[in-house]
Amino acid sequence: MTFLPPTELRKVTEQLVLPSLSARLAHLINRFQPSPETVVLFLAVLIGGGTGMGVVTFHYLIQLIHDLTLVNLMSVIGVWGSWTLACVPTVGGLIVGLMRWRTQDFGPGLSSLIAASQGTELRQPLRPVTKMFAASVSLGSGASLGPEGPSVEIGANFGMLLSLVLQVSQEQQRLLLGAGAAAGLAAGFNAPIAGVFFALEVVMGATSFATSAVSVVLLAAVLAALIAQIGLGAQPAFALPAYQVRSPLELPIYLGLGLGASLVSVAYTQLISLAKACFAGQIIGFEFLGRIPKYIHPIIGGVIVGAVALYFPQILGTGYGTVQAMLQDVEFSLQLLVVLLVVKLLMTAISAGSGFVGGLFAPAMFLGASLGSAYAKVVSLVAPSIGTYMAAPPAYAMVGMAAVLAGSVRAPLTAILMLFELTRDYRIVLPLMAAVGLSVWLVERIKPTFNSNSNLQQIGLAELKDEKVDILEQILVEDAMLTCPKQLPATFGVLEAAVEMTSDRCHSALVINEAEQLVGIVSLEDINRALSLWQNYQNSTIEIPSNLSSQTLMEICTTEILYAWRDEPLSEALDRMTLRGLHQLPVVARDNHERILGLLEREHITLTCNLALTRKAIRHYLPIVPSTNMIIGQNSKVNGH
Repeated sequence: MTFLPPTELRKVTEQLVLPSLSARLAHLINRFQPSPETVVLFLAVLIGGGTGMGVVTFHYLIQLIHDLTLVNLMSVIGVWGSWTLACVPTVGGLIVGLMRWRTQDFGPGLSSLIAASQGTELRQPLRPVTKMFAASVSLGSGASLGPEGPSVEIGANFGMLLSLVLQVSQEQQRLLLGAGAAAGLAAGFNAPIAGVFFALEVVMGATSFATSAVSVVLLAAVLAALIAQIGLGAQPAFALPAYQVRSPLELPIYLGLGLGASLVSVAYTQLISLAKACFAGQIIGFEFLGRIPKYIHPIIGGVIVGAVALYFPQILGTGYGTVQAMLQDVEFSLQLLVVLLVVKLLMTAISAGSGFVGGLFAPAMFLGASLGSAYAKVVSLVAPSIGTYMAAPPAYAMVGMAAVLAGSVRAPLTAILMLFELTRDYRIVLPLMAAVGLSVWLVERIKPTFNSNSNLQQIGLAELKDEKVDILEQILVEDAMLTCPKQLPATFGVLEAAVEMTSDRCHSALVINEAEQLVGIVSLEDINRALSLWQNYQNSTIEIPSNLSSQTLMEICTTEILYAWRDEPLSEALDRMTLRGLHQLPVVARDNHERILGLLEREHITLTCNLALTRKAIRHYLPIVPSTNMIIGQNSKVNGH
């Protein structure tokens, strides 16, 4: 009789609790042996239908808890005084805290699911029902969050669950995850087009705009939106006013709104990260919060949100009612708009940091509407003469919603299409694109982000786990660079260089002048491009120009060079290569960019990373492991250096 190890037992237990219906579905699909495309389309129908019903149930749960707490409970305790309003978010925090105490966590978030679809191990069990109920309690009791994030995660969890049960390929798993996310956003906002672009832009990445991927995601989004319209009604999330165009000269004013939206977006995302760090005890002065059990944090957050709601009840919950009032030009004073902007910003950060469950779309749109309305009022006060050429504040509130949302999520196409779907007015597109484009561009300049997983994927290491990524960040450029790269004189002809590089089997070479100083870099692609141009002339009746046939490397090489330093982390150099789509970087001295120390190429980055991972793995089996320098020295000998 054998006994399974604890980890194996846990895996078997998790497999046993998977829905029997899914197991029967897998058996049925395997029995008929359909094509992979048919299977994925069939699963898209299941994901769209299941997500639509899940989102409808989620919205009914939010409304039910809202009625139980803010209506029924307040009708009983409200007679004691207005201060009792603070009890409602506190009760919500207590329930969420009890759920956290019982389950420890509510399952993976969207970012973890995306990473899992790209090869990273999924460490948390899928708990969509638990997370949906926790989000319903959070939003129904007044936490300053939104329903869109949980709606997206309902679909994403469903897609991931089916892909795990049926054991599809990694590419199809990512496709089903994107279909689920699109279905969730489409059902939550009644905006199927925006849902599709959210999946393609954020979940699946810009490289996945294939026809097959679009068709699957479209099908899931349409079905989910259709079911949501049947269950929740066909009306959009907001009843927006007709957009007014006063003057084409108004467009620069919207650029100013885009500038303000970028600042609000950065503050929004940074405050949320800061609040999470505070509750984790990682910020000086808030270490005591880290010593408090995590299941107590939602109660603390509920008390704070409830206390602030006594003075500003508009910040409770999704805030859709307040946003709707701003869009219908209900009079809000400039002072109140600014205060609501700041208070909503803080309460959303506290709600997210303390452990309430919800999305960040709705608060971002609240912030954008407040910013846009306040911005329009400020411009009218500062320059009254310009005010006659401006649209009413609701127009700026609409554009502000999309600009802050785009800057926060970094999904400009999703934000533009979502507002366009809500307004159904083509005239808003130009100011919308201007404000959203500037907002996202400025956010990227202020707080640039690099997708480390995308970088690793480009060098063939996308399947790395988190602890392995930490190893890569410790590798320096000098560990991966070629110490004696191919060097060619700048006066070399293209044909001579082609012969040299093909005989030495090298992908790129450094171009140097008479003083052996670096002046450029040339790759096989550069040489093939020049030779192709020659070939085109030979195939035509036009005579090859003499200056073309006598081209030198100096004329075709890249002279605008990005550099790497031998003592910098390899991950930083890889970020620069990925940003510009480069295949190699010269390694030079920090005090003299013309002094060549080596060449960094993607192939050798991959080799070095794999060697580092292998060294760590064999430490468990061998008492003595060769040092990094020994292995690198051996590699240099192999490479002839």
